[in-house]
Amino acid sequence: MELSRDMMRETARGFSRYYNPKLHGELRLDTNTNVLGSNPAAEEYLANGKWNLDSYPNTYSDGLREALGELYGCTAENIVCGNGSDELLDITFKTFTNWGDNSVVPVPSYSLYDYFVKCNGGRAIEVDLTEDFQLDVDPMVKQDAKVAIMPSPNNPTGNCFRSRDLEEILERFNGIVVVDEAYGEYSSESMVRRTEEFDNLVVLRTFSKAYAMAALRVGYAVTNTRLADMMMCVKIPYSLNMVSEGAAIAAVKDQDFIRRSVDMVSEQRPVLARELERLGFEPFPSDSNFILARAPIDHAVLVQGLKERGVLIRDFGSKRRTENCVRTTVGTAEHNAFLIEKVEEVLAECR
Repeated sequence: MELSRDMMRETARGFSRYYNPKLHGELRLDTNTNVLGSNPAAEEYLANGKWNLDSYPNTYSDGLREALGELYGCTAENIVCGNGSDELLDITFKTFTNWGDNSVVPVPSYSLYDYFVKCNGGRAIEVDLTEDFQLDVDPMVKQDAKVAIMPSPNNPTGNCFRSRDLEEILERFNGIVVVDEAYGEYSSESMVRRTEEFDNLVVLRTFSKAYAMAALRVGYAVTNTRLADMMMCVKIPYSLNMVSEGAAIAAVKDQDFIRRSVDMVSEQRPVLARELERLGFEPFPSDSNFILARAPIDHAVLVQGLKERGVLIRDFGSKRRTENCVRTTVGTAEHNAFLIEKVEEVLAECR
């Protein structure tokens, strides 16, 4: 038998592997995780925990759903938990789209949206953001699509979308509207507490970013109880293991760590932006824990030069609407100083 990509599902044949750098001890400013280190409450839970490994976890992570319901002032029935927010993305398309259905996504935004749409046999209709990286409402709502999905704060641009634009899309779009708030803790804007206000709203959140628990793969959706029930019926049972669930419950109860993390980013983000601007970059406004900036030299040269000097950032310079742009996580003062020092070395070498 001849092995070729023709064997693959038609909508998946164009896929390539996700970003997976070979690591040699570099400072990682490429993943937008929390630079303050592991969540302390989760670490303590893991250090002291003891589990019956012969037993299944709770089918639908009821304990975590209850803790999140208490945090947000809703019920456990408004919450769907899973193995990272990526599982919740997959559940959303499995629940609300049929084979061949369209979904609408803004450009630029999270690259894996297209992946999940196609994995579920659909087609992603791309709608460009405006020049200031805001939603272009009319083209989004007029598409023949079952799902509209957008991250706010947006990845990779870092900015939140205007509340009035999200509200207009929710009111006018004839389908499910997913607002992906993976970086929501870093912003004062959120749709989490408005899920009963709109009957088509699903908000996604994760423990991978501000909560500093990316290794444990915990995510969740907040929506009205009717949509949540539909998603629960589609979700794979037991997909979130008991160890991760217990650590997440402990982390939810330690909001002081989240506040400290957010405060650090709020303090360091403008400092880093100014330093990048001083070096000739064009940083874009950010409401998150990362900055997208247009580089003063070739993006690939910059990223490779930094890697050789022990710093990883993400390269978006070959993508539409982010030409010659790079993205860096906002680090601590020490991280940022090291980054700037190495950027200066690369720039000097190129001049």
